[in-house]
Amino acid sequence: MRRFRFSIFVPLLAAWSIVGEPETPTHVDGAPPSRIAVVGAGIGGSATAHFLRQHFGPEVQVDVYEKGEVGGRLATVTVNHNDYESGGSIIHSLNLHMQEFVKQLGLKYRRNVAGKTAVFNGEEMILEETDWYLLDLFRLWWRYGISFIRLQMWVEEIMEKFMRIYKYQAHGYAFSSVEELLDSLGGSGFINMTRRPLSDSLLELGVSQRFIDEVIAPIMRVNYGQNVSIPAFVGAVSLAGAQSNLWAVEGGNKMVCSGLLKMANANLLQAQVISISPVPSGDALEYQLNFTTATGTGSELYNIVVLATPLQASIGSELQFQGFTTPFDQLPGSYHSTVATIVHGYLNTSFFGFPDPRLFPFASVLTTDTPSLFFNSVASVCPVNISTGFRRKQPQEAGVYKVFSPQTLDKPELKTLFRSYYSVQVTEWQAYPHYGSNQRLPPVELHPNLYYLNGIEWAGSAMEMSSVAAKNIALLAYHRWNRQTEMVDQKDLMHRIKTEL
Repeated sequence: MRRFRFSIFVPLLAAWSIVGEPETPTHVDGAPPSRIAVVGAGIGGSATAHFLRQHFGPEVQVDVYEKGEVGGRLATVTVNHNDYESGGSIIHSLNLHMQEFVKQLGLKYRRNVAGKTAVFNGEEMILEETDWYLLDLFRLWWRYGISFIRLQMWVEEIMEKFMRIYKYQAHGYAFSSVEELLDSLGGSGFINMTRRPLSDSLLELGVSQRFIDEVIAPIMRVNYGQNVSIPAFVGAVSLAGAQSNLWAVEGGNKMVCSGLLKMANANLLQAQVISISPVPSGDALEYQLNFTTATGTGSELYNIVVLATPLQASIGSELQFQGFTTPFDQLPGSYHSTVATIVHGYLNTSFFGFPDPRLFPFASVLTTDTPSLFFNSVASVCPVNISTGFRRKQPQEAGVYKVFSPQTLDKPELKTLFRSYYSVQVTEWQAYPHYGSNQRLPPVELHPNLYYLNGIEWAGSAMEMSSVAAKNIALLAYHRWNRQTEMVDQKDLMHRIKTEL
């Protein structure tokens, strides 16, 4: 998400320099905003456009700026005339916003193709899934005791609390910060989970170190490319995404983004926003967006702006904020680099201890946090369109594999993982924040009527987290515009909602 610098419009400098930090926006009472801008057309930005349309109605102009492809980190690559997910691949069954999007857009769930998983420590497979569920449970109990039961109960308790957000949002309540949102769901416990390492929380729960090293760490490596020192709340989001009740969209998850923009009747502008400035307009405050397109430069004024793109310097953001008394050009923190390599070839099963590929039963292999291992996972992947007669390729056949690694794989590393290959496609993602337990959560409200969506990623990065943030910002923008303070940051919402009912 690289951005480049743009010269400041000189005639506006004087006006920008006197703009302070008004406590509340001013506009004609009862008048809706005329123009809203959303910067970024990934799942967060497209969902925001959809929810803004829902709340502000059909008369408001909604413009969505995107410098790259619609879908952002939901992307595909083509191999042998078939498309494969190179970005966000899975959605949890309890992701109610994503489920509702699919339903409203008339999209279909992708048919699931079963496949077994194993964990590799660099020398041998230390954990292998079988065709027999009871046998798998017995093996887990034999090796790890009741650690897996304690973990399951912990994740389910967190998800049960997180599900409250759908009820709050259905009743129209919004939150002015990520901390307020988390506090409404799980109190100080959820906030503390964003500041405490996952490993510490699990050890306190009674989960064994062996289970953490051999099960939890591989899941963190494949989902976030990081280790068990990530915050506990992020880890819980990751573990929820490792469960069996997962799904994807037929045709590619990015179809949700393009469908939402169309349903919102949003104007998609293929442009890179390079600066944003507050502009006084009588008693009101507007924002000027300056942008570049393939044919030149331009600028537009908006009543409300939502930034649905990371602002951290590590991701190449050069979006300039001009004329704000409180600078926030680049928020603290950095994004973690993960490389997704799509390989069409023959997996070298001998590397995993299976000289005969016909005896290799696994569709995906996760890895432990072992210094000698140069990859996080390798998995046989299915195309985004799965025909009725489709079957997963056997290891002795040429198949399509996705490899996650911290750095781009060199030729010797590719030759280690694959006996031979026909094609290699590499995508380097700045996909997730680089998590630490001492980081603060970015703000949601940068300035009156100027909102930042991606701060939610620092609590947990997933498609549904972005969708929840999108709904929250649409509600927050609506309530702020209409001065409905009673709908923002309310305490004891469960009791309040029961009273309303």
